[in-house]
Amino acid sequence: MKKTLIILFLLFSGIYVNAQSQGNIRLNAYGSYNFNERVPLDAFYTDVQGGFQWGAGLEYFVRRNKSLELKYLRMDTKTPLYRYSGEQVNKGNDDAAFNYIMLGGNNYFGGNGKITPFAGADLGVGWAEGNTNSTSAKFVWDAKLGVHIATESAVSFKVQAYVQSMISAFGTDFWYYPGWGTYAVADYARVFQFGLGGAVCFDFNKK
Repeated sequence: MKKTLIILFLLFSGIYVNAQSQGNIRLNAYGSYNFNERVPLDAFYTDVQGGFQWGAGLEYFVRRNKSLELKYLRMDTKTPLYRYSGEQVNKGNDDAAFNYIMLGGNNYFGGNGKITPFAGADLGVGWAEGNTNSTSAKFVWDAKLGVHIATESAVSFKVQAYVQSMISAFGTDFWYYPGWGTYAVADYARVFQFGLGGAVCFDFNKK
């Protein structure tokens, strides 16, 4: 995990230094709410509780209406684990947190108006923290739609809706093929959450 954080710091620094020289950088401070999600886990299931998600991103504009963004997001939550009979098996031990590091692109539509629609998608790595969760890196992605609201100052705003997902191997399924035998195949669990939120944006090319 330390290597991941060092790489993240170097990428943020590189984008910042390069963009500062061209004046096309925006710092986004994110705040949003993720809704509940039920995740089946073979003989169990978990209800990932909804919660506040926060983070920050550096957005570099390669063109006037196209940008690349590197961001970090975190959500503190609870992940109660249940048998399908309804019994919770991790009472008092269900605190968790989801972390995301993603790189992606945004496309802004329209001219130089104060309200500009945008769409984007990101890919990256994530990890879950908690007494019952693994901290190994997982594949994550998100997609979002929203609007950017400009002001006369260097401060602007984003309002957006999004979906984000973390995919992890969990357990093993066994398949029997006549004439070939029984084979073990990794099973996968997917956390797929819908969220609403926004960002306070600081445009460094504005005075």
